[in-house]
Amino acid sequence: MINPLRSEAEAFRFLIASIVYFGAIVVASVAGGTWVGLGVFIALTAGVLGWWAQARRDERPQKTAPRPHAAGERRILVIANETVGGHTLRSAILERSLDVREEVLVVTPALNSPIRHWVSDDDDARAAAQRRLETSLAQLAEAGVDARGEIGDGDPLQAMEDALRTFGADEIIISTHPEGRSNWLERGVVERARERFSVPITHVVVDLEREQQT
Repeated sequence: MINPLRSEAEAFRFLIASIVYFGAIVVASVAGGTWVGLGVFIALTAGVLGWWAQARRDERPQKTAPRPHAAGERRILVIANETVGGHTLRSAILERSLDVREEVLVVTPALNSPIRHWVSDDDDARAAAQRRLETSLAQLAEAGVDARGEIGDGDPLQAMEDALRTFGADEIIISTHPEGRSNWLERGVVERARERFSVPITHVVVDLEREQQT
């Protein structure tokens, strides 16, 4: 099923827009009569259809610009939030870094509630994401992996798209909690990323609760 709403924030904005949409039609009908209400309905509907068509065009896979490869070089884009410090994820990165000169970019989306995102109150979310990211990068450095990191958009798909504009990745690793505890899996982020991007994608499941018990 095609879904133009790529994040909770977009769903929240869609809800507000729907209220405004129907409210405007009702007000126009009451104030100006049936024909005025019909005209407002046609105008607003045309605008909505135009937005929907644009959203569909934006869903096309993003083609990363080819970049020259040195012999034995591999570029890995990692997308992870709460699982960014998980041992399973570090092992997956280390495995792909064996016998190659790796370039690893770890992007941590700054997750936030829709209301806080709507009012641009992202400071706490970004600060928490930054702390997790710094811990993960330090652990990777101790393991001998040369990695850098950045805070990305709260929507993981948008965070990937933003990163791919400047980082010519050979592979994307998406790290999530296990099934039943992962908001990203519930939203179909992995499947949607594979449909949207042409870069090979690996899904790594990190069970932080199990790791803490070992």
